[in-house]
Amino acid sequence: MPTYSPSQRVNSFDAADTPQQLRQVSVVMPIRNEANTISRCLEAVLNQDYPHSDMEVFVIDGMSTDNTRDIIASVASRYPDVSVTILDNPRQIVAPGLNAALDQVNGDIIVRIDGHCEIDPDYISRCVAYLQTGDIDGVGGPIQTIGKTPLSETIALGMSSKFGVGGSAFRTVTDKAMIVDTVAFPAYTRRIVEQAGKFDEELVRNQDDEYNYRIRALGGTIFLAPDIHSRYHSRGTLPSLWRQYFQYGYWKVRVMQKHPRQMSLRQFVPPTFVGVLLVSGLLSPFNRTMRRLGFGVALLYAAANLGASIWTANKHGRQHLARLPAVFAALHVSYGLGFLVGLARFANRWRERR
Repeated sequence: MPTYSPSQRVNSFDAADTPQQLRQVSVVMPIRNEANTISRCLEAVLNQDYPHSDMEVFVIDGMSTDNTRDIIASVASRYPDVSVTILDNPRQIVAPGLNAALDQVNGDIIVRIDGHCEIDPDYISRCVAYLQTGDIDGVGGPIQTIGKTPLSETIALGMSSKFGVGGSAFRTVTDKAMIVDTVAFPAYTRRIVEQAGKFDEELVRNQDDEYNYRIRALGGTIFLAPDIHSRYHSRGTLPSLWRQYFQYGYWKVRVMQKHPRQMSLRQFVPPTFVGVLLVSGLLSPFNRTMRRLGFGVALLYAAANLGASIWTANKHGRQHLARLPAVFAALHVSYGLGFLVGLARFANRWRERR
């Protein structure tokens, strides 16, 4: 494993320190209708301290209907020393766009960046430094989830809480270097990408979890480095948060069917909770035991939700207390319900060859 400590800093990248075989970096950015965030996101990529002559950027646009492309062109024009290419993604989902970019990249290292995030100026140089050790195949860092409105700030707190998202290390661990199942905005060696192959184009969500599982199944290592920093803009409304996590739960079923060992216990908690509430609610008019079960589970969850909300508000600001219970409930119920709907929708897919 790399010997970097969390306090160690890479002040600037020196190309002379990098072996020739791992110098060229390709950044791939799948986006669609990101007019509100793409300027800051792309500026952060093009303003890296990594040598611009060794960088290329592919922005994969899912046929945006706003002025996203105009903004991209305007930002790119201010950085003529970096190659910026816009690719069409007519299917409008992430995996096919990423695969289209993988067909064209020239880099020895491939970095995936999303349109809702901003990376630190040393993000790429740090990723390259870790990958240069030869001990790891993919690397990323903890993300700081932020919001621009009071509600989105509360949503960001919920998405950064262990009660809200379980043991998702890149969201909840900020000061520890560790081997993990997956990371956000990862950098991969080209070697491991060629071994793992293309992204699964069936998956609308969770394609990164599935891809990182395949890397680990090949014997690869995914590393969380606490000195690699980025910021992610959370959803701004409860309905948009609901849709996001409903899809996470829904498509997690297909990942489970393809790779059962990819699953962890925490991912079954929300669908079990929602399932118990649904079944007890349907049977409670006819069965006293089911009424008691449903009431007891709901009461326990309400107490846990309120306790986590009070703890989080005490730590980050009392103004969030009134909104946190609804945010936590949206995260858990939408994911759990999405998972149950996915089980029903894909019930006939269990015997497909993985």
